[in-house]
Amino acid sequence: MVARNYRREYDTYHSKTVQKKRRAARNKSRADAIKKGTAKKGDGKDVDHKDRNPKNNSSKNKRVVKKSNNRSFSRKNEKGHGKRYA
Repeated sequence: MVARNYRREYDTYHSKTVQKKRRAARNKSRADAIKKGTAKKGDGKDVDHKDRNPKNNSSKNKRVVKKSNNRSFSRKNEKGHGKRYA
């Protein structure tokens, strides 16, 4: 098995401007949930975006769920395969 190359992964994916903005939006959602009191540091939960768009931080689009539930859903959306959000 080939070892995972984290440097290459960062250079080709995580360092891109779009990915940085998505990560910042996810971090902001988590910070907002902590501030609101619906999540706590180390609680083992994720802030789930119902429409799967991390940039949509409206309160109606977010919910706090167990990490196992949030990370186990199908990556295919309901209407088709491979569609991406803006």
